[in-house]
Amino acid sequence: MKTSQQAAKAAQRTAQATARAARAAAHAARIAARTAVVAAKAAVKATVAAVKAIIAATKALIAAIAAGGWIAVLVIVVICLIGMIIGSCFGIFFSGEDSGTGQTMQTAVQEINTEYQENLDEIKASHGYDVLEMSGSRAVWKEVLAVYAVKTTTDPDNAQEVATMDDEKLELLKDIFWQMNEISSSTSTQTETVIETSDDGNGNIVETEVTVTRTYLYITVSHKTAEEMADQFGFNEDQREQMAELLADENNSLWSQVLYGITGGDGEIVTVALSQVGNVGGKPYWSWYGFSSRVEWCACFVSWCANECGYIEAGVIPMFAACASQGVPWFQERGLWQDNSYEPRPGDIIFFDWDDGGQDGQSDHVGIVEKVENGRVYTVEGNSGDSVRQNSYPIGYYEIYGYGTPAY
Repeated sequence: MKTSQQAAKAAQRTAQATARAARAAAHAARIAARTAVVAAKAAVKATVAAVKAIIAATKALIAAIAAGGWIAVLVIVVICLIGMIIGSCFGIFFSGEDSGTGQTMQTAVQEINTEYQENLDEIKASHGYDVLEMSGSRAVWKEVLAVYAVKTTTDPDNAQEVATMDDEKLELLKDIFWQMNEISSSTSTQTETVIETSDDGNGNIVETEVTVTRTYLYITVSHKTAEEMADQFGFNEDQREQMAELLADENNSLWSQVLYGITGGDGEIVTVALSQVGNVGGKPYWSWYGFSSRVEWCACFVSWCANECGYIEAGVIPMFAACASQGVPWFQERGLWQDNSYEPRPGDIIFFDWDDGGQDGQSDHVGIVEKVENGRVYTVEGNSGDSVRQNSYPIGYYEIYGYGTPAY
């Protein structure tokens, strides 16, 4: 009996010691969690090789946890490892969430896109012109962010993590964006001979040669690639390797999530379309289609985006340059058509019949549905003011002709 009591007391002391150890481990874990946030900012110089090793180690540790191993110790280590990942350039893939500042990478990109468009509009408003010619393309956003992530996390004077967004980092991102993109403009006056037609009053059409003087406004958008920016900033081999790893094709889905909140599926064509926002003049799209000079290029843009996703070859979306005679009939003939009362999904093809002095019952413009929120359809459209732009309309808006609904 005495032996049993002694054994019970010993067991009780062991249990108490175990409980104290568990509490100590939990306390250590909490401290580690707080420390990891601070340590993340100091770990921004982690190399690609180190990050890969961290990811591999994290997977192994998670497996150990699942097997019921040294949980308290492993939690501490995992927290520290995750902190190192977030503190590296790869923290950019965590920047799609609001960390409490009211800002995310998506809101930052939208603000810069708006600023870019306002600059274009200001140039147009500040010049009197008869003819507008726009050309060029803007840097792809994932390249801008890759340069930003590497430069910011490896800055020898003021390294910062890029998993969160605030006012200071927004200014850093804007600075890099405008170093990568340039808008230039010029004007010229040309005297030309044109043919004017008129009615002589007797039902006869009279053609007359008239000399006119026209003012041309040329707007050109030019950009630098990520590699050119690496040269400009003097990136070393390790920084270049980090940037290349960020831009690897296997990370495209992560970029879609960070930039546009798209997690895959029908969003692939939306991601491609959004990557082109800000491009002007349409030359990459109408020249890809096979035209030797500018045409109304909204359908060429949709076709180009579809081709980038492999949808034309797969027969999911047609290659078309005309809305009324090619695009709309293709969807209607295959039972892939909805009228304007339909609530679309991302990736649907939206057709319009503009009320430009009266609607004619035929589609004359087309775009890609980005998303639907709060009763509005958000779109990406080529040849919207001669550029790729994001627009929005109420569901059922009278100028929406209908929707092609690809069977993705």
